[in-house]
Amino acid sequence: MTTTVMDFDEKYDACARNDPEYDGILFMAVKTTGIFCRPTCPAKKPLRKNATFFDRSADALASGYRACKRCLPMEVSGKMPDWLEQVVESMDLDPSRKWKDQDIRELGADPKRVRRWFLTNHGITFHSFLRSRRLSTALARLSLGHDITQTAYAAGYGSVSGFRSAFQNWFGCAAGAVEGVETAIQVNRLLSPLGPMVVASDNRQLFLLEFADRRMLETQFKRLAALTKRLIVPGENPVMQKTQKQLDEYFQGTRQEFSLPLFRGGTDFQLSVWRELQRIEFGNSRSYESIAISLGKPGAQRAVGKANGDNRIAIIIPCHRVIRSNGELSGYGGGVRRKEWMLEHEKAIANTKS
Repeated sequence: MTTTVMDFDEKYDACARNDPEYDGILFMAVKTTGIFCRPTCPAKKPLRKNATFFDRSADALASGYRACKRCLPMEVSGKMPDWLEQVVESMDLDPSRKWKDQDIRELGADPKRVRRWFLTNHGITFHSFLRSRRLSTALARLSLGHDITQTAYAAGYGSVSGFRSAFQNWFGCAAGAVEGVETAIQVNRLLSPLGPMVVASDNRQLFLLEFADRRMLETQFKRLAALTKRLIVPGENPVMQKTQKQLDEYFQGTRQEFSLPLFRGGTDFQLSVWRELQRIEFGNSRSYESIAISLGKPGAQRAVGKANGDNRIAIIIPCHRVIRSNGELSGYGGGVRRKEWMLEHEKAIANTKS
């Protein structure tokens, strides 16, 4: 049994009856409290409209939810190590803080050990989790319709001004501008087997699709706001729903091509590279050098690599299909592990179709 074949009702009903068969493969998160639990948690279950589900604790963490202190969903063995407890508790008290290694040392923990524990148990680094959490917590609260003051303090910010500053840094617009804006680009979270993703779209086209822990995500939002001259606010729309559906089909192996309306704002050279990326057939890969030659610019593989890295729409515009001429995978904004997984996934699917 896997969570990918379960619908919402099955997941909710399993948690409602505290079914131990689902423990470890399903996590329930509560939108109104920002907490996620095991299916067997003894706490009162939320209303259906306030529940959402994750396959892994890492996805719940990266989406801005805190671990329940009753059922301890983060714990593999059932109890958090004593050396990590103070770090996590301090993090929960101040989730907007940009934690540094020295801050962790002052709490009596070794930063390397903390990173290793998060990677081993949840598949993400501690700092990646914190960066994603600052973004996701704000998105979750605002998407539920809370006002700015309520959102700021509920998300753990020490002041409304601190929250406004963080929001401005991420989205390129003031948090106070999110109410009643009809022309804004909306942003939300999508789930994938490779971790949560952040999507930005309006009712007509897709502007951005990135893994939530990508280091360049904040920079991409600033670039998008400057390029479009439009506000970027939390929300949901049909283009997002269509994107989630087509991503699900891609990961399930039933879709090889995407049919989504894309915003392609960029320089002439970037646009030419991104068009070339979309010509790479599913299950295949090309080198940076090959693309440069196709564009009539032999020797421009470095520029191709930079344009490849500037791509804002992961998977759909398949920058993961570009490798070095010697066959090495090289870097990828979403991480080399994800790049390798997608290339192997596509090759396996393509081979079964041939």
